[in-house]
Amino acid sequence: MTIERMPMEWGLRSGAAVAAVVALFGGYLVADAYDVVPGMLTTAEPWPEPSPFPSAPGAVEGPAPVALLEGLPDDAPVPDSAEMQRLVTGLAKDKRLGSRVGVMVADGSTGEVLGSSSPDKLMTPASTQKLFTGVAALSSIAGTTLDTKAVLAEDDTVVLVGGGDMMLAEGQGDPDAVNGRAGLADLAQQVAAKVKVTGTTEVRVALDDTLFTGDDIAPTVASPDIAAGYVAPVSSVAINVGLLSDEYTDNGPRASDPGKYAAEVFSAALEAEGLQTAGAVVNETAPDDAQVLGQVSSAPLAEVVGFAMQYSDNTITEVLGRLVAVDAGLPGSNDGATQAVIASARRLGVDMTGARLRDCSGLGDGSYLSSQQLVDLLGIMVDPAHPKLRSEAVGMPIAGLSGTLDSSLGRFTGTNPARGLARAKTGSLPKVRALAGTVITADGRLLVFSILADSIPADRTVGATQIYDSFVGDLAAYSTQG
Repeated sequence: MTIERMPMEWGLRSGAAVAAVVALFGGYLVADAYDVVPGMLTTAEPWPEPSPFPSAPGAVEGPAPVALLEGLPDDAPVPDSAEMQRLVTGLAKDKRLGSRVGVMVADGSTGEVLGSSSPDKLMTPASTQKLFTGVAALSSIAGTTLDTKAVLAEDDTVVLVGGGDMMLAEGQGDPDAVNGRAGLADLAQQVAAKVKVTGTTEVRVALDDTLFTGDDIAPTVASPDIAAGYVAPVSSVAINVGLLSDEYTDNGPRASDPGKYAAEVFSAALEAEGLQTAGAVVNETAPDDAQVLGQVSSAPLAEVVGFAMQYSDNTITEVLGRLVAVDAGLPGSNDGATQAVIASARRLGVDMTGARLRDCSGLGDGSYLSSQQLVDLLGIMVDPAHPKLRSEAVGMPIAGLSGTLDSSLGRFTGTNPARGLARAKTGSLPKVRALAGTVITADGRLLVFSILADSIPADRTVGATQIYDSFVGDLAAYSTQG
């Protein structure tokens, strides 16, 4: 069933007007107009192209985020810094969060710091680190697609050449999906059609998995996390992010060699198309001048970044980091990736003094960032001067509604004022909880914030997320009118 989207002229231009609408109608009609919840209202033109950072949460599902407004009203009141500092200090001194807490809240338009506590303290960022990898990818390769090819080498050998797509479908690709946009069955169909016309009935299958180098999992990632399937070995080609299941999940059994597994599935797909395959899959580097027999392409990397942020997918984030490295002329290794991500942040103007990244996803031990660095990056993400980065700003999970902030996971439940009005990246490791993102105040002012705590007592980490959600709710409920 198709429902027409009904454009609506949005006449509110002042912060006071925004506050009045929120007060008068409550959150639902505003959220409806912003396409956060079901309803007839929308501020968007029918099927617009991706464009500037919107003023409030947009569609949870579907194509790349679109502009719902040109921006928040310029005259929306800036929160009082003394009151913001009071909220920040109260959070930082909460003993339930342990002895190491870093917090910062800043104005999204000007970058003015409204409240902070230990903003320069270098702490474990957990998965909020993914924001840096996503920004690096959007800065350099946002419009790129990852091409998985099959080429013809000597002795009737069909070589599957990985281009970095670990989100292949085992069967046919789905043009509307991000995970599974390209399908191995489609590639096998293309190859079989070209091979059969020559009269060849039997081929060998080889795998060229040479795009990435070095350790396939960062050495700092703990063995239990690998065993639990929180990350797959990085490969230049894989099915369903290396998962050994038909459905996607952020953890679960993974192939020990995702590239070889994909090549074996591809070999079986060739047989299903009427070609015989001789022997087991072997590793072989494809000749540069080999004839291309078929090719399938991933979703644009901007969409892949969005997927990684919504689901906090460690594997895809590691792939993105290595692709950034390759694009920068560095080795497609873990070390090359972390260097490239840090260099990208510096080029954008983030002071990365003291920052240390041991992987690109934040899953491993030994990475350190500060709340200041996270807020500085968020400020750049929402800056209209950096339109390439806005898809990540609007693509973070929406409080209580999507991704790792969905209410089904216990986040932003009930009447939390930030529900639907905050977007943020989560981070969770033993003794660590992190949250960094954006929130709109009751006056219609966009704020950026980050919260890091990495010495939380082991039995209190779950409760820490509720403390964070309550704090962000206080930011969303804030009004200069009291």
